[in-house]
Amino acid sequence: MSNYIEYNDKVAFHPGYYIQEIIEDSGLTQDDFARRLNTTAKNLSLLIRGEQSLSVDIAVKLSRMLGSSVDYWLNLQNAFDCLCMEIEYEEELKEEKEILKVLGYRYFRDYFHLPDLPRKLEEQVRVVREFLKVSTLTVLKNPAIGVSFRSAKGFSNDNVIRANAMVQIAINNAAGGSAPKFNRKAFQAAAERALGLTERHDEFYPIIKHDFYQAGVFLEILPNIKGSKINGACKKVGKNVVLMLNDRRLYSDTFWFTLYHEIGHILNGDYGASFEAASHREDSADQYAADMLIPPEQYEVFLSKNDFSKKAICDFAYEIHRDPGIVIGRLQHEERIGHDVSGLQALRYKYYIKGISC
Repeated sequence: MSNYIEYNDKVAFHPGYYIQEIIEDSGLTQDDFARRLNTTAKNLSLLIRGEQSLSVDIAVKLSRMLGSSVDYWLNLQNAFDCLCMEIEYEEELKEEKEILKVLGYRYFRDYFHLPDLPRKLEEQVRVVREFLKVSTLTVLKNPAIGVSFRSAKGFSNDNVIRANAMVQIAINNAAGGSAPKFNRKAFQAAAERALGLTERHDEFYPIIKHDFYQAGVFLEILPNIKGSKINGACKKVGKNVVLMLNDRRLYSDTFWFTLYHEIGHILNGDYGASFEAASHREDSADQYAADMLIPPEQYEVFLSKNDFSKKAICDFAYEIHRDPGIVIGRLQHEERIGHDVSGLQALRYKYYIKGISC
């Protein structure tokens, strides 16, 4: 590192630059000067090269030795540090702009009412930074900032940035809440009660949100950031749990499956984010969701009849008190019926984020 820097027509000198000049003018060797200063030759050498910051202790010793003020030396160090930080922030701002391009400012403007700032990229970075409550958008590149990712395959750095942004929003929404401490038994009971709400499309969300809250779980449903590839996430935050879903899959079958997939992870104590990638933990949560939504024994009886007509599906769904779309989605996933069967797609009810987001 040099003992002076130049940037944008500005120059800042490290205190070591001036110490070096003083030593040269004194005719002393660095070793002699170090002994008189009551420090080591190594410390003095690092200081002269600008590789070590000037400490208060050395500033006091220099002021005593040379008759200068302590503030003089500390101000030199402060000016040097400030310009170094300005350079670092300028470089970081360039990276933040690229990250915001990945996220898209429109997402925050349209869904979270951030101001319209056309062509003002720096200002957009600032307001998104403040909205997400992070010191720099570059932290969104860190896979560990929000939740761990349950698979190391199938997603890119851009996916991580988008997923982290949504998780951060969910955590911020839940912050400051006074929910009871997470109670696994109470949450399991709430999850079982929620199964009776799959047909109540216009009513279920506030009910399960409140029920989960009483068990110490904050349920947050957010608009998806395009290209995230994230299905859901759950995170332990203090004494509570945040369960986040997005609107990538808001047909009744995919919504309820994703919800119970994340519930399965929570009940297993497996906090993290679910991407479109296979893993043992994802398979376990998938199985939990499938079995909760459609009781296995009753499903086997239904399959044995080999009747997948609209009437048969609706009758079975009524029998197990589930939305017919959940049964249709399961059958389509298992390729027992096609996605173009007349009359069935209309039974896959679609939710809308404006109707259920908080």
